[in-house]
Amino acid sequence: MANDLNRCEFIGRLGRDPETRYQASGDAITSFSLAVGWKTKDKEGTEWVRIVVFGKLAEICGEYLRKGKQIYVSGRMRTREYDKDGEKRYVTEIVADQMQMLGGRDGGESGGDASGFSQAPARRPAPNQTRQSMAQQAPSGGLADMDDSIPF
Repeated sequence: MANDLNRCEFIGRLGRDPETRYQASGDAITSFSLAVGWKTKDKEGTEWVRIVVFGKLAEICGEYLRKGKQIYVSGRMRTREYDKDGEKRYVTEIVADQMQMLGGRDGGESGGDASGFSQAPARRPAPNQTRQSMAQQAPSGGLADMDDSIPF
């Protein structure tokens, strides 16, 4: 199992306002549907992806996300089983651990990213470490060393 990968990433729009509920322990659970478009040579359509979020990220999603808002979400896929009126039912959903709001404040596509959230804080190098590594990778001769020919 060490070579298996269960990771899903989507960019889409919320089909309705998120629903937040709380477990007996007080932990938040937020769920919502995400409309994700697809296109082939002669067809296009929309897939509806069920997203579930837990903990602090669930509280953030419940507070800030609204129907029509464009977001990036990343997590793992799971299929769970439940019983409805004596009949077994299955649902496949994405358990999200990262979410980033896209577009402007109104949820439109006019801006860059609004803000990003994840369950665990992201590890980022210190600013001077980033500058040092970029300086080491940069060509030393500047633009004079570049070849103007097209590579194909």
